[in-house]
Amino acid sequence: MDFTNFGIDSRLLSTLQDMLYFADDHEKPTQNNPTRAYVRDAKAMAATPADVKEYPNCYIFIVDMPGTKANEIKVQVEDDNVLVVSGERKRDKEKKDEKESVKYLRMERRVGKFMRKFVLPENANIDSITAVCQDGVLKVTVEKLPPPERKKPKTIDVKLA
Repeated sequence: MDFTNFGIDSRLLSTLQDMLYFADDHEKPTQNNPTRAYVRDAKAMAATPADVKEYPNCYIFIVDMPGTKANEIKVQVEDDNVLVVSGERKRDKEKKDEKESVKYLRMERRVGKFMRKFVLPENANIDSITAVCQDGVLKVTVEKLPPPERKKPKTIDVKLA
C-alpha cells in the first residue's frame, strides 16, 4: 500500500518498519538503514569505556573489563593500523537450587559482546604490542617506532656552460 497519499514520508515509513523488525528479532536488510549486526556492534563499542595515553616512547590503551577473564579477551591488529579489542562478558551461572529460589530485583551489570577499535598512528610499532589484564582492567601497550633519520642534503656541483 502506498502511504504517500496519507502524508507519510517513505523514509519515515521505512524506519518504522525496520524498528518493528528489530523488535521482532528478525533481520531485514534495507537500502539506507543499518543492519542488526551494525547496531549490535555500535552498542558494544559504546558500552566499552577506554582511556588512551601517549608517552614519549609508547601509546597505552586502558579498557575496563570487569568480570572478564584474560582468555575471553581478543586483541588484534586489522588492516595494518586498527587495534581491535573484543570479547564477551558472560553472566555467572547459578546452581540448580539457586535458579528456583533467586529472582533478580535489578540487573545493571552489562553482559554480552564488547568491542573497541582504535586507529593507530603511523609511528606505532605493530610488531611490539603487549596486552596484560589485571583486576578487570586491560592494558595494551603499543611501542612507537623511532623517528626516521633526516637525510643529509646532497650538494650538486654547478658547472660553467
